[in-house]
Parts: sequence; structure tokens; C-alpha cells
Amino acid sequence: MTETSAHSALYRKHILGVDQFDPELLAEIFPLSVSMLERVDRHDPTLRDILAGYLLIVFFYEASTRTSCSHEAAMKRLGGEVIVRENIQFSSVSKGETLEDTIRTFAQYGDIIALRHYDVGSVERASKVCDVPIINAGDGTGEHPTQALLDVFTIRSEMKNIESLKVVFVGDLKHGRTVHSLSRLIASRYGTRIGCYAPESLRMSNELRAELGRQTIVEEYETFEQAIAEADVLYVTRIQQERMPQVEYDRVKGMYILTPELMQHAKERMIVMHPFPRKGEIDSRVDLDPRAAYFRQAKNGLAVRMALLKLVLAG
Repeated sequence: MTETSAHSALYRKHILGVDQFDPELLAEIFPLSVSMLERVDRHDPTLRDILAGYLLIVFFYEASTRTSCSHEAAMKRLGGEVIVRENIQFSSVSKGETLEDTIRTFAQYGDIIALRHYDVGSVERASKVCDVPIINAGDGTGEHPTQALLDVFTIRSEMKNIESLKVVFVGDLKHGRTVHSLSRLIASRYGTRIGCYAPESLRMSNELRAELGRQTIVEEYETFEQAIAEADVLYVTRIQQERMPQVEYDRVKGMYILTPELMQHAKERMIVMHPFPRKGEIDSRVDLDPRAAYFRQAKNGLAVRMALLKLVLAG
């Protein structure tokens, strides 16, 4: 172990949930993420020396675009190699192989695994039998810790003092793991005020609201206009059709759509975020508004995941 890696609390550790990101660790991750972003922008060739010789396995039981691609891009930017396996239809999994056996086998091939699964707690279960670090890239409706990190990094970059802000979550707050992870992180580490606007059947669970309420103020809004008007950060999410009966999806789809007209209710200094993919809940005309931060948010995901891979594998 190098001298640098001895000082990293993430060295050779799994990344499973936001609870592990204490203030000291955040103070290590975010400046490194800034450095990574700057070095990518200037095409620093020495980036490729950082993880040369390392292999990342991206194994997703659920389809993904951005999370899969950004992990792959982050590893390759740092000089490492990547194996991506997303379609399990013709894999050993489809033949009945257990998650534990699959992960134990993959651990023989690579140095780190980014795992997405459709069951809550599955990634933690896999980590108990895995000899190499695992990154939780989403477990059902549970957590998505790297998304929460890049979201906080974006808020800090765009709005500076996160403690004084109000983050308003809009959309599917029942199933959205990005909402669950980010709300927990900003409440526990920053005491950031939280607002919620969702269809009745997709509201945040009573358990999560109670947990957040012990750490910060949590408000529910009855109208989209009010939610927009009070937000410093408007975090819009899609309705997750794949996690509900079709009849329920048909009932709630289209209940909220952010348009340039509605953005007239918003503060002059605020940002709109979205973890993507979007499915009609933000009108594409909003993309031209300088307060639309979601593509900058996506770029920040590359930087944060580069920082995490470096800290976990090289210290």
C-alpha cells in the first residue's frame, strides 16, 4: 500500500450506501473530483497512468445508460480496462445461478465490480462474499450512493452553500432510489431543508419522511407551482413505470411537466436537476434556460466516479 492510499478511508472498501460518507470523506472526494474535471477538460495525458493495469467489471441486472457508461468512461479516462455485462438473458444468471456465485466468479477476473440489481439489499449481500470492492450502482428502490455524491457535488458547484438551501424533490418519490439516497445525504450531512411534490400514490414513504424529519425540515407541497417557487434546487424525477402496475402508471403519467411557462414561478437564482432518463416530465424547451443544470450534472458524474475509482483502487 502506498503512502497516499494509507490516508484514504475508501481504499479497498465497498461503496454501498450514503451513510458511509462522513464529512471527512466528503472533504476528500469533492476536491479530487474538481481536479479530475479540470484534468479531463485539458486532456491531461497523465490521467491514464492512475489506474493502468486495473480492470472494472460493470454488471447490471437492470438496463442502464448513464450509470453504466459513466463508470466505463471514468475507468478508461484513468487508464483502466472495462468489461460490461448488462444483458443477462443469455448468461448463467438466466440458468439459475445465484448472485453470490456470479459475484464470487467475477471477483476472480477483475479488481472492482460496479453492480446494479433489482432487489433492495442485493448489493450489500453480494459484498459479503466478494474479495474485491463493489460499487452499489443501484439496488431496486433502495440506494444509489454514487448518484447522490454527484448530485451533492453539482449543488455545491452551482449554488455554493448547500446548508442554506431548500431542495425540492418532484415526481416518483416512492420508488426513486436517487431521491432516497440524496435526501438522506443532504439531511444527515448538511441539514438542508427538503420539499416534496408528488402524486398521492408516489409520495415519499412515512418511514423515510420520519427519518429525514429528525434531521431537517421536510415540507409537502399541494401544487407544482408552489414547489417550483420555493425551490433553490428543483430535483425532478421520472415516474418509474417498471415498478408499478400499468393501470397505476396510466393514472399518474403526465401529472407534472416542467415547462418554460412554469419556470416563470421559479427564483432567478436556482437550478433544475434530473438524474435521467427523462420521460416527458421536463419540456425540452427548458434545456435553453441557464438554470437547467442536468447536463452539467451528468458531466459531474464522470468526475465523481473517477475520484471514487482512484480512491478505492489506488488510495
